[in-house]
Amino acid sequence: MTTTHCPYCALQCAMHLEPGPDGRLAARPADFPTNRGGLCRKGWTSTEVLTVPDRLTRPLIRKDRDSELVQTDWDTALDHVAERLLALRAESGPDTVAVFGSGSLTNEKSYTLGKFARLALATSQIDYNGRFCMSSAAAASTRAFGLDRGMPFPLTDVGGAEVVLLAGANPAETMPPMMGHLSAPTLIVIDPRRSATAQAALNGGGVHLAPRPGTDLALALGLLHAVRVQGWCDEDFVQDRTTGFETAWEHAAAWWPERTEQVTGVPAAHIRAAADLLGRASRNHSAYILTGRGTEQHTKGTDTVSAWINLALALGLPGRQGCGYGCITGQGNGQGGREHGQKADQLPGYRKIDDPAARAHVARVWGVDPHTLPGPGRSAFELLDALGTDDGPRAMLLLGSNPLVSAPQTERVRERLASLDLLVAADFVLSETAAMADVVLPVAQWAEERGTMTNLEGRVLRRNRATAPPQGVRTDLEVLSALAVRLGQPPQRFPTDPDTVLAELGRASAGGTADYSGVTPHRLASGEALHWPVRKKEEPTPHLFLDSFAHPDGRARFTPVPHQPPAETTDTDYPLIATTGRTMGHYQTGAQTRRVPELHRAEPEAYVEVHPDTAARAGLATGQWARITSRRGHTRARVRLTPTARMDTVFLPFHFAGDQAANNLTNPALDPTSRMPEFKVSAVRLEREPAQP
Repeated sequence: MTTTHCPYCALQCAMHLEPGPDGRLAARPADFPTNRGGLCRKGWTSTEVLTVPDRLTRPLIRKDRDSELVQTDWDTALDHVAERLLALRAESGPDTVAVFGSGSLTNEKSYTLGKFARLALATSQIDYNGRFCMSSAAAASTRAFGLDRGMPFPLTDVGGAEVVLLAGANPAETMPPMMGHLSAPTLIVIDPRRSATAQAALNGGGVHLAPRPGTDLALALGLLHAVRVQGWCDEDFVQDRTTGFETAWEHAAAWWPERTEQVTGVPAAHIRAAADLLGRASRNHSAYILTGRGTEQHTKGTDTVSAWINLALALGLPGRQGCGYGCITGQGNGQGGREHGQKADQLPGYRKIDDPAARAHVARVWGVDPHTLPGPGRSAFELLDALGTDDGPRAMLLLGSNPLVSAPQTERVRERLASLDLLVAADFVLSETAAMADVVLPVAQWAEERGTMTNLEGRVLRRNRATAPPQGVRTDLEVLSALAVRLGQPPQRFPTDPDTVLAELGRASAGGTADYSGVTPHRLASGEALHWPVRKKEEPTPHLFLDSFAHPDGRARFTPVPHQPPAETTDTDYPLIATTGRTMGHYQTGAQTRRVPELHRAEPEAYVEVHPDTAARAGLATGQWARITSRRGHTRARVRLTPTARMDTVFLPFHFAGDQAANNLTNPALDPTSRMPEFKVSAVRLEREPAQP
């Protein structure tokens, strides 16, 4: 039996893996603080992904774009990739090669991928799919508190609160074991949909506020207004531990509840009641405000999260035991993946790549001249959008990501990928993006290798190997090392042993915001709760900010944020708003979960949630196929009539591909700070799907 952690979300639930009579691994839950001995259906079926029928075990290569992928050997595949990369760099310079990573990679892989891009390729063109997930909350938390750790407290603390406000989060479907921590508090759920979490709030005597998509910021301003007017503002905390309240209040002062109702559709009485509920709990230091993707994935996502943080600060929640603000990180290593160098503007330890001191520190660890390190590159969608253009990359190496399904405006992404001279994907199956690649490299999966992950609380965990990968499959570290050597790097610079990489990551991150220098295999094996920063020879930090915030003056910052409309609005041609999200049975682009029979049977196809009256106006009935069209493209989905839905809004899960991809519709307009696309608001029209020929 091997004890390890789930391959999916950032709860990183613990599990035991045991071989069954047929030799295949089976999962059962293990006791751990985040899951407390429970698993969701994805966790229970997680080992089935290891033996899917279309699992890749040999490299694939195609002669040219008009040829099929055929099997080859590793040396042929790696030699071809290295030769093409060297030739393209000689023709067009190092930035002609791009790298695209993932929030599902281990800390060791994330670190090595960033190092590989900056040293072996000398390119600035690296980013990752976490830009689509947590980047707005990361930016808002950094400017408010001086650093970003999704939850600056253990998840177990939340269960003791009187009230928890969830803005744009649906853990009942996306992280079911988390609901065990939310069963005792009264919940206030902010979501345009009557999600499973919103229903749980109502069932428990809580509140569901359903704003029009794109108006979360106005609602947060309205709640701040109500909190102050109704006497719940913690004036002593604001004076002693923060700066900038009055400037932030200048924006909130105009958002009295009746005005907020006109913009958001949330009744003024409900806003005042929610403010009282939060206020009473905050007086007892017993309330939390938690945000998720629903409030982040907008062109004003960073400002919207800042508005929720402003509310938390006004109530005196952050930096105290028993209360606070936190971001519910989504991907399995969404936290660690954004800390150690696979972001366009970042070096290990959450250091900024344009900081001379940071460059000098990391260069010393790597044994190179800091002047040889490239500067900041393009963010994720900007990188994808530049592929094959006159000044954009002509080649891309992709690990652990499927942007042809996950990125906005998928038809544009398909065009850009097709324009590349070389696309290389490291994957375990032919995902939609890997199927477009010129070279596909089969790599090991979560239970077949060792490494560390960092969960939503900033806790560094040990993922243990339970079985060997199939014959012919290599780990990502082995792939990057072999390519680096072929590109002229010394072999010792890119080790393949995860513990060796972890030790180097510790040295590279030492002194940084996300300091892992005290994380060792021995401490991980002992079960010690290693919440970062974990400095060498020091205790870990489960609770941040209790003494001071991370700004030089020790104070948190209020941020003045005005409400802005979404990047696009509805009109007579596109009268509805489409918003996207996840379902319980699938994860991210579905490349894993759509291959698990039990999960596929439960949700085999895309669907669209529609209010019955909205469906009737479009001539649609339950179970019929609908066509949903935006200004960028269209998708098809099976109609589900949902009486609790807003009449102006339709919802689609984004786990499906091709003509059922929700991201055929979505808007690539970006948040100016986080560079997050506006996934949550697309103006659309709804009609019957034309009959198939």
